[in-house]
Amino acid sequence: MSSIKILLRNKPNKQGLYPVILKIIKDRKVKIISLGLECQLNEWDEENFCFKKNHKNSIQRNRILLKLKDRALQIIDDYRIDGVDYSLKQFEQKFRGKSTSNSRVFDFWEEQIEDKMLTGRTGSAKVGKDTLRTLSQYYKKSDLEFKDITPYFLNKFETYLRKRGYSDGGLGVRMRELRALFNKAIENGIVEEKYYPFKKYKVSKFKSGNVKRALTREQVKKIENLDISNHPHLLNAKNYFLFSYYTRGMNFYDMMFLKWSNINNDRILYKRSKTKGHFSIKIIEPIREILAFYKAQNRPTDYVFPILLNNKMTPQQIENRKHKILSRYNRRLSQMAKILEIETNISSYTARHSFATNLKYGGISTDVISELLGHRDVKITQSYLKDFEDDILDNAIDKLLEEPQPLLVVA
Repeated sequence: MSSIKILLRNKPNKQGLYPVILKIIKDRKVKIISLGLECQLNEWDEENFCFKKNHKNSIQRNRILLKLKDRALQIIDDYRIDGVDYSLKQFEQKFRGKSTSNSRVFDFWEEQIEDKMLTGRTGSAKVGKDTLRTLSQYYKKSDLEFKDITPYFLNKFETYLRKRGYSDGGLGVRMRELRALFNKAIENGIVEEKYYPFKKYKVSKFKSGNVKRALTREQVKKIENLDISNHPHLLNAKNYFLFSYYTRGMNFYDMMFLKWSNINNDRILYKRSKTKGHFSIKIIEPIREILAFYKAQNRPTDYVFPILLNNKMTPQQIENRKHKILSRYNRRLSQMAKILEIETNISSYTARHSFATNLKYGGISTDVISELLGHRDVKITQSYLKDFEDDILDNAIDKLLEEPQPLLVVA
C-alpha cells in the first residue's frame, strides 16, 4: 500500500520560507520530494494541505498542487495496472519526468564494472567485461536500451553465441551476468520492472543436470592414502582438497583468505564470501593435521595457506594470484586422479560436491546437508547431490518385499 501527502518542511530555508514537499510512504519506507514551491508558515493550511487565501498567488499555486498530486496518484495507478512492485526511487524518477526505460545498457554496465574494480571485486569485474564485450560484438551500436532486451533479443543473442561455439556453461555465465545487471538497473530505478525479460527467458535451462562431480567415500580415501613422498609436487593440492572436503566444502576463495585468527580452539569461524553466511566448523582430526602442517611453516603472513604471499596485496594482485594458484591446483588434481585411477574429472568444486553426496549416502537428510553447506534454498543442495547408483535404489525397492519385523516388548 502507498500513501501520499503534500506538506511543508519542518524547517525554513535560508530565506525564512518553508518549502512545499510531496511525501510518499510505501512499505513503511518514506520518500520526500521537493515541489519547488514555498511560503510563509502562516500562508499554509495544515488541515487541507494547500495555500491559504492570504498567499498572493494562492489560486494559481493550489492548481499546481492539484496537478502534482494527480500526477503522483496516476503514477501509482499505472504501476498497479502493470503489476509492477515499484521502488520509491522509480516513483521519483517518473514523477520528475525522467525516463526510466531509456537508459543505455553499455553506459550503466561500464559504471558497474568500474565500481567493482574500485571495491576490489576484480573477478566479478572481469566476468562483467567479458560479457559486455560479447554483447557489444553482437549489438554493434552504443544505443542499446534496457527495454530493448526482450526475450526475443535474448534468444537471438543465444543463437549468435551458439554459432560461435559457446557451450551451455559459457552461455549460462553470460546470461546470468546480464540478468544480474538488469536486476541492478531495476534496483537503481533505471528501468521499470515491467520490462524484465527473465521471467519468460529462463537462465536455469543452462544448468546441466547430468554432470555429477562427486567422488565416493572410497575415492576420497584413495586421496587420503596417497603417498606424497613419491609425488611431492601434489602435496598442497592433496591438502587443499581434503581440507575443503572436511570443512563442509569450503571453497577455494574462502580458503585463500582464511587466517589463523579464524581458528578458535576446536572450531573454524569464518564468513563465506559468496553468501555472507557465518560458519562455525568443528575441527576434526584430518583438519587438525593439515592445520598443524601449515602452522609449522611459520610463514610471515596471517593466512593459513601459502596462496597469498603477503598481507598487503592489491585487489589486482590477489586476483592474479588466485587465478594462477587455482589453475595449478586444478591441474594437479587431474594428475592425482590419473595416478589413483579415478575416472571422475576432479576440480576444486569436487570436494564440496563429494562432501554433500557422501552425507546423502550416509543417510543424512537433504535439509541438514543444505544447512551444512549454507544454502538458502534446498533446491540448490539437490543440484549438488549425485544421483544414487542403481543398486542402492534397487535395494531400497526390495525392502518392500521384506516381512515386517515384530516389535520387541521389554518387560
